[in-house]
Amino acid sequence: MIGGFFVNIQWYPGHMTKAKRAMKEDMKLIDLVIELVDARVPLASRNPDLDELGKGKARVVLLNKADLADQRMNEAWTRYFQEQGFLVLKVNARSGSGLKQLNGVVQEACREKIERDRKRGILNRPVRAMVVGIPNVGKSTFINSFAGKACTKTGNKPGVTKGNQWIRLNRTLELLDTPGILWPKFEDQQIGLLLALIGSINDEILNREELAMELVRLLAEHYPQELKNRYPVEALEGEDRANGISMAQAAGILEQIARLRGCLQKGGDTDTAKAASMVLDDFRSGKLGRITLERRECHGAENDRREA
Repeated sequence: MIGGFFVNIQWYPGHMTKAKRAMKEDMKLIDLVIELVDARVPLASRNPDLDELGKGKARVVLLNKADLADQRMNEAWTRYFQEQGFLVLKVNARSGSGLKQLNGVVQEACREKIERDRKRGILNRPVRAMVVGIPNVGKSTFINSFAGKACTKTGNKPGVTKGNQWIRLNRTLELLDTPGILWPKFEDQQIGLLLALIGSINDEILNREELAMELVRLLAEHYPQELKNRYPVEALEGEDRANGISMAQAAGILEQIARLRGCLQKGGDTDTAKAASMVLDDFRSGKLGRITLERRECHGAENDRREA
């Protein structure tokens, strides 16, 4: 399915090309890059362009939606990013959890810059930080929550932030909000799949039924108990999971879910399209439990980010 799943999708709209050029220019103005990633797919939700664009700048990674992700995986991914030289915080932008620590982390990340300013007699100049991340990762929600007021436009669809916005939070920190940017080409279709599952790619251009089957396949392999807790489907034996869940098996599980939840068409046939939407919504809202789709043991180094 993955091979043909994302055929003919326009990944890089004109406003994203323009936004990348603007970001390159704005890098000259800032001291720090605060990058939000989705804790459920930490590498897939990173734009690899940022490492080149942000070269030489202090870096902080926020594992957003950490409350929806597997706690054990949160710790593993925190260690991973720390090994790459980033300062890392696990946060929930919507509730504000973890954000109280951010001011201290920003000061630590920019300690050398602040010390240089002090030696030059420049006191109390605010740190200027750029907030970056792919569409729908929660940047605007983070800024509003961190600032304690609705200072940017937010939404639950990709592409709400259309242009750069400066926000002065206090005397020590100014934030530059930027539109979410995807990259021009996915070398591995699995990256596109994971982004589609978390909602960073508009569902209207995807086949939600096939997308849900991919999600069910991943859940049956790695989170079978969470899947069964939410939908009392027949459990797959450990040996079956060890050999990998096929798409045919995933389709069978989705069929079970449709029947169990009363997703039926006229005549009693199962409505798997309706069941697919329910499963995707349950995952994205956290009703299936704390789930990480991109698992740390699948990655050894940054170069492994294209492996599923």
